[in-house]
Amino acid sequence: MAKKIDGFIKLQIPAGQANPSPPVGPALGQRGVNIMEFCKAFNSATQKLEQGMPIPVTITVYADRSFSYVTKSPPASWFIRRAAKVEKGASETGRDFIGRVSMAQLREIAEKKKEDLNANDVDAACRILAGSARSMGIEVVGS
Repeated sequence: MAKKIDGFIKLQIPAGQANPSPPVGPALGQRGVNIMEFCKAFNSATQKLEQGMPIPVTITVYADRSFSYVTKSPPASWFIRRAAKVEKGASETGRDFIGRVSMAQLREIAEKKKEDLNANDVDAACRILAGSARSMGIEVVGS
């Protein structure tokens, strides 16, 4: 028989840097989950990734206070900012362009994020990412 699900917790944690401090500790503590057990499991699962890369994670908490978790790929905005070599997006989107990213770079990002994007093929994923880049104030060059 399947375990009864008590709830879901969605967090964004830097790879290999989960610790009991906020936001991880309070979110898990409210549900009665063993915080250190999650931190050790998450850090060991993400130790091969680049340190500090933001990893979205969905934690499923069961009625017996056990848990399981699923990690996703980093946000598209993180990849786009890294490709454009900028710290943050423009203050006024549509007017300021603070960086550039090529379609080849967007295609590379789409390959990394294809299972998390709502697209049927890589070209559609590139169009989604181009829209995200433009909304961040990053100019998309190339065709």
